[in-house]
Amino acid sequence: MTDFQMSLIVGAGVFVAGVFSYNKWQEYKARKSVERAFASDHDDVLMRGEDAPAEPDLGEGSPVLRQEPVLDLDAPAPDATAGGAAAGAAPRETAAPAPVAGAARAPTGIAALPGARPDMPPAEVAESLVDPLIDCIIPLNFEGALRGDRILPALQKLRRVGNKPIHYIGVAVNGDWEPIVHGGVYTKLQAGVQLATRTTALNEIEYSELVTRLRSVADEIGAEAEVPDMIDVMSEARTLHRFVAGHDAQLGVNLAANGAPWAISTLIGALENQGFDVRPDGRFSMPDGAGGVLFTLSTNVTLGADTTARLTLLLDVPCVAPERDGFGAMVKCAHALTQRLDATVVDDFDQPLSDAALDEIKGQVAEFYQEMEAADIPAGSTRALRLFV
Repeated sequence: MTDFQMSLIVGAGVFVAGVFSYNKWQEYKARKSVERAFASDHDDVLMRGEDAPAEPDLGEGSPVLRQEPVLDLDAPAPDATAGGAAAGAAPRETAAPAPVAGAARAPTGIAALPGARPDMPPAEVAESLVDPLIDCIIPLNFEGALRGDRILPALQKLRRVGNKPIHYIGVAVNGDWEPIVHGGVYTKLQAGVQLATRTTALNEIEYSELVTRLRSVADEIGAEAEVPDMIDVMSEARTLHRFVAGHDAQLGVNLAANGAPWAISTLIGALENQGFDVRPDGRFSMPDGAGGVLFTLSTNVTLGADTTARLTLLLDVPCVAPERDGFGAMVKCAHALTQRLDATVVDDFDQPLSDAALDEIKGQVAEFYQEMEAADIPAGSTRALRLFV
C-alpha cells in the first residue's frame, strides 16, 4: 500500500471522527435546550403565592392556583341549555378575531382586546392583555433596557399558538406596565398566552411550540424566557376550560310565521326598522349602543333563499353585561316582531312560549350572572369576552 493510499485512509478516518463528534455536540446542545425549556426548578411568582402547593389539585371543581384573583369553581355550573326546550338554544358560530394594527405610541394592544375602550389608560390595557387569571405569564429577562422599535419586529413573529392569542407587555420608564409600542423604553418584559378559549384548553403540543418559538424570539432580542413548568400550566388550563365550558350558555327564542312564509326582501326592511344591523354572513345583529352586540337574529335559511317561516333571536349570555339586560331586550324585541310580522314566539318544538316560562328563564339568567361575578369573570367584561368570543 502506497503512502498516498495511507494518507487517504487516515484523512477519511479523521473526517468521520469529526462528523461523529460534531453530531454528538449538536445532540448535547439540543438536549440541554429542552431541559431548560421544561425545567421545574423555578416558579412564576405572578401565578402562585408563596404558600401555594407545588402540585395543583387536579380534581374536578378545583380553583385555579393563582395569587389574585381566585377562580371559584365550587359552585355548580348552570345548564348551558337552561330554557333550551323553552327558549330554543341554537348552535354557536365562533370565529377567531382578526388582528388589527395599532397606531404608533398608542396602546397597540387595545386593538386585540375585546370590549376595550379607546380611552383606556395603557396600564389598564396591559393588565387586561396579560391577565394572571386567564393567561400563562412568562417573564422575558434581560439586562438594561430595550426599545420598543427594536423588539416589536421580533414579538410580531409570535402572536398566536393554536387558537390561543399571545400578548406582550413591558415596564415603561414611568414604572407602569403597558403594551409594547414604538418609541417606548422597557426595563422588564412579559409574554402572556391565553390558557383557554371557548373551544379548547392550551395543550402540551401548543405549549411545547410556544416554548420553542418564544426562546427563539428571546434570543433575537437578547432576553431569556423564564418558562413555567408544563404540568402546572396544563392543570390551570384544564381547570379554566372547565369553567368556560360550564358557562358557555346561549339562549334563543324563535318566531314562527302564523301564515305564509315571509319574503326575505320584505323581512329585511322590517328587521332594519326594528333596529337590526345587517351582517355580511346574512345574520342580523342588535347593537347595544356602545359598539357591541346585544343579541343576533338568524333567518334559518341560506343567503340565496327567497322566503323563511322561522326566525331565531340568540343571546350569547356570557358576552353581555347584566346591566344591558340582554335577555329582557331580546324578549321585548321578539314580542314587537310578533306584531309587525304576524308571528308567534315558540320554543324549538314549535310550542308557544308563555310569559311565565320566559320569566323563569330570566331568573336563571340572573343566577348565571351571579356565578360569573363570583368567579371574577363578570359577563360582558373584557376578561369574559377574551374567553368566550
